[in-house]
Amino acid sequence: MSKVLVVGSINMDLVAQVDQFPRLGETLFGQSFATHHGGKGANQAVAAARLGAEVTMIGRVGDDAFGQELKTSLAAEGINTEWISSSANTASGIAMITLAGSDNAIIVVPGANADLTPADVIAAESAFLAADVVIAQLESPLATIEMAAQLAQRHGKPFILNPAPAMPLSAELLKQITLLTPNEFELSIALGTPENAWQAALQHYPGQILMTAGQDGAWYTNAAGELQQQESFAVHAVDTTGAGDTFNGALAAFWHLGLSEASRLACAAGALSVTRAGAQGGMPTLAELNAFLDGVQGKTGDEK
Repeated sequence: MSKVLVVGSINMDLVAQVDQFPRLGETLFGQSFATHHGGKGANQAVAAARLGAEVTMIGRVGDDAFGQELKTSLAAEGINTEWISSSANTASGIAMITLAGSDNAIIVVPGANADLTPADVIAAESAFLAADVVIAQLESPLATIEMAAQLAQRHGKPFILNPAPAMPLSAELLKQITLLTPNEFELSIALGTPENAWQAALQHYPGQILMTAGQDGAWYTNAAGELQQQESFAVHAVDTTGAGDTFNGALAAFWHLGLSEASRLACAAGALSVTRAGAQGGMPTLAELNAFLDGVQGKTGDEK
């Protein structure tokens, strides 16, 4: 399996279930409350680790109880936490999530994630040397992600960027990215192009963009600029939270198999993850993924 280096965010998700959202100044009773380990970086690290990759993570937590719990949890998944630092007098990143029926309202407070600096990445340069592939997201400061891209390029390591949350990307950063993994909206924001022009965007960057498309699977172009589709896997969805992070973590874990096979396995892992509740809670192990693929006998889309 690939040796995966993840540069990214680590959060604690605080989830409250209610019948309806409170109005301004109103206090309501909720039905349930739970905490879940999250953050796009941590999610992708866990997804890759469960699929058998050797994972190292660069990130920051606060010097609070959440920070200690989050770091301990990542270590329990077999992830190397040597380069996860604690920020003094700072809270760990959190997401406050209120669920009412099928709707949600979310407040994200970056906390210590905002303290992850280019210097932190430079200090972990040895981790880049040891990695087979580097993956990052955009919940960390952009300057830090740009430094990660530079180090990956310096040491000849593939650099995967999941551009979420969506933001414009510089031409210089785009040159350093081996593979960009947006959805259609994130692609248009990253490149500054119309959403309906995604096919032209993929062909303009042959082999450099893999666009996720929900039930339509994923689209990419080969080195010749020919459009390719990896069809989705039909499942009964229980909770779609974390499906994209599962996809990206799996893509990194299976990177050594080539883009076509890695995207097939990533789509399968992402589909399997939505059959269970929770982001990290729904992420499959390698054994579970293999059993799932054996069950569908390699078929895709509606053929399953």
